[in-house]
Amino acid sequence: MKVKRENIRNVAIIAHVDHGKTSLLDAIRQSNLVDKEAGGITQKIGAYEVQFKNHKIIFIDTPGHEAFTAMRARGAKVTDIVVLIVAADDGVMPQTVEAINHAKAAGVPIVVAINKIDKDGAQPERVKQELTKYNLIAEEWGGKTQFALISAKKKIGIEDLLEKIILEAELLELKTNTKVRASGTVIESRLDKGRGPVGTILLQKGTLKVGEPFITNSTFGKVKAIINDKGHRLKEAIAVMPVEILGFEEIPTPGDKFKVLESEKLVKQIALKREADKKAIIEEKKKRKMTLEDLHNKIKIGEWLNIPNYSKIGE
Repeated sequence: MKVKRENIRNVAIIAHVDHGKTSLLDAIRQSNLVDKEAGGITQKIGAYEVQFKNHKIIFIDTPGHEAFTAMRARGAKVTDIVVLIVAADDGVMPQTVEAINHAKAAGVPIVVAINKIDKDGAQPERVKQELTKYNLIAEEWGGKTQFALISAKKKIGIEDLLEKIILEAELLELKTNTKVRASGTVIESRLDKGRGPVGTILLQKGTLKVGEPFITNSTFGKVKAIINDKGHRLKEAIAVMPVEILGFEEIPTPGDKFKVLESEKLVKQIALKREADKKAIIEEKKKRKMTLEDLHNKIKIGEWLNIPNYSKIGE
């Protein structure tokens, strides 16, 4: 049975380089508007939660457009809303257009944050005008796009932006089921010298527990530890939330689907079959390559279908 997740929103912030993505994420984390009672400084796990007026907003810190593209290419639906940052003094740039295209292709609503409004040369109205070319039209201009004017550096307009994110999310019918085996999406991964392969998972369904066997598109494992965005170890995690997982056999790939299965035996059977299939594909490719090389060599020396090597005639 699916239950409505009324107060949880997944938000990805994307922007052209130097338009203020990191500054905005820091401003939201540090803002007095955000409830700090959950405790601790937010860890760098690729996603984090904030509480704002009884709403939980999960910000997904996409490391770049490549990762965002990779997730979308794998069919990963990890975000409900995209916040597009555009610098008021710089306007629409190539990566801005790229970000708009990614969000539209994923069918995700966009909230625009016009940043750096405190700077000399800031022209937020010009930015609004430029964005009309991409069908992002402000509500006050008769469109449907929410715009917030902000300065991440001076923490101006942060509350207004959060309000607009919540307003946009209320139009979406967001549901999940917490009573099933956990599943989600890998949004970040790395190799930690002391802890081995580590993956940040956005849990999208179910309840994840320590000790459970799991599989992804590229690897498998058993949950050794669950760590939240505050660095606290958990015995279990309930969707929807971002967590860091220890226990992967190999480094998972961002965009991979993550799924808990009923037994370790089943996980290993699938992993072994997948490995065998992969080896068979590699061997087949090698054979094809060898066949083509052999064919090329035979043609060169005139042996194919007993055709003489005319290059040697008359020598």
